[in-house]
Amino acid sequence: MSAERSKTLASSETTGVSSVSKSAKSKTASVDELTAANAVTNLAETAELPSAGDLRESETSLTIKKNLSQNDTEVITKPDIVKPDTSAARGISSYVTKEGDTMESIAKKFKISSQTLRWANNTTSDAVEPNKTLVVPLVDGVVYTIKDGDTAQSLAEKYKTSAERVVLYNDIDDGAKLSTGSRIVLPGGELPENERPGYVASRSRSTTSGSRNWLTASVGNRYAAGNCTWYAYERRLQLGRPIGSFWGHAKAWSDSARAAGFVVNDVPAPGAIIQNTWGGFGYGHVGIVERVDGQNIYIMEMNYRGYNIISPRTIPLAEARRYNFIH
Repeated sequence: MSAERSKTLASSETTGVSSVSKSAKSKTASVDELTAANAVTNLAETAELPSAGDLRESETSLTIKKNLSQNDTEVITKPDIVKPDTSAARGISSYVTKEGDTMESIAKKFKISSQTLRWANNTTSDAVEPNKTLVVPLVDGVVYTIKDGDTAQSLAEKYKTSAERVVLYNDIDDGAKLSTGSRIVLPGGELPENERPGYVASRSRSTTSGSRNWLTASVGNRYAAGNCTWYAYERRLQLGRPIGSFWGHAKAWSDSARAAGFVVNDVPAPGAIIQNTWGGFGYGHVGIVERVDGQNIYIMEMNYRGYNIISPRTIPLAEARRYNFIH
């Protein structure tokens, strides 16, 4: 959020508190007061301001006062004082990746968690290719596409958030039916395990799980199709971080990379090549680091669980020093 917008929101929040306080003292609440309170509350909720909760309570009090004092000739409507022009105003933005970006670095720019960003883009990886458009929620939680029969309450129960927060954050009118096919944000929501990216039902898990025929070799790929080196070359090219076409067998890659000017160390990072000189029937092995957290290194590789099979693997972070990482 820019400094100018933050300043504007802060000013709006102060004004809203003042308006709400004065309204609460009166016996009835006017439509203008309700509208102002609603607008300020929505802005505070979107910006995650600390006073959002107080503002919601004050707005509810105003609504109750107005409903109690309303007569047959007076009708409350909800004027569009603040009408979002884009989904960004309702908490969803987009971002086109550039070279060097990772899910973690992008998440920091938008002040959300990398997990939220991965969930929104259905990926388990923190490594991203350049020029890819990502869905970016502006608050931690779940980006959800409405299905027929969904309600704020049912979504709140399923995704472990509050119905009130869902309604307020997405500016949903009281009693309104959720529009099937539209996207909303469930602030603070949590994806069930079976809806998380990369989930595989337990009955389908096996030591040979993986995918074949990942993609057609690019023009510069001189490595043997189906081997770990072939996949590592293609994945790095996809990430916008190409490597040499003649680095030899996997066991020679750390030496070849150093000779080519690449940084080689024992520090894992998304997009780096993980290399070991042992195994692989004497040829060594390489894969690609997709994500790193405080406990594990998550990699994708080919030919570890079978020829021409691409599969994921988790390596304890404590074992990082056993490997070389080519950046």
